[in-house]
Amino acid sequence: MITPAAAVPYVAAALAVGGVAVALSRRREYVLRWCAWAVAVPVVVAALYAGPGGAAALAVAAGIVCALEYGALLKSAVADRVALVAVVTASPLVAWLAPEHLVKALVAGVLAVVLVPLLAGDAEGGLRRASLGVFGMVWFLPLVGVVLLGDAVLAVFVAVSVGDIAASFAGRSLGGPALSPLSPAKRWIGTLAGAAAGLAALAALGALTVPLAVAVAVGAPLGDLLESMVKR
Repeated sequence: MITPAAAVPYVAAALAVGGVAVALSRRREYVLRWCAWAVAVPVVVAALYAGPGGAAALAVAAGIVCALEYGALLKSAVADRVALVAVVTASPLVAWLAPEHLVKALVAGVLAVVLVPLLAGDAEGGLRRASLGVFGMVWFLPLVGVVLLGDAVLAVFVAVSVGDIAASFAGRSLGGPALSPLSPAKRWIGTLAGAAAGLAALAALGALTVPLAVAVAVGAPLGDLLESMVKR
């Protein structure tokens, strides 16, 4: 499996080629995606190159952003947002520093997000607040994988990125039936093309295993649909 250090020239070349292709396409959506990758890829590679501590820092930063965006989207109470941020921040740190206690930490996290509305005595919206808090925690739980998966994280990141752009391009070019009412712009042909491209990327990086293949080919598009469902 390729390491972050060994991946640098390949990732740089991919960004360069992608930049040329995006410029030729003149599509604003692709330009914005490429700009996001141009910023995110060096950060991800540098964090993973730093080792488990860097991976944990990356997971914590991503968790904070996700939790805050989730709270803003749902217009959650400040206390609910604070509790969720605390949980998604603590989980990667426990996975790094004391992985043997990770299950206990996750149970404690569930209790934390449930106790906030419970102790507030919210008789009308307490159940909804607690449910959404647990849902958010479960949704962001895979971030601990950034710490636990080691070098495989970079392969998954690259594969999902490649699959995303392949799905978008194929869907726009070939059309066909919509994937789901949750995301009318996504097409079945695009999803299949994205899965194939993602699996090819995993194979090229020497990381093609059944769990990672399922995560890239199935988990990534399902995650997109889940995000669309929450936003709607």
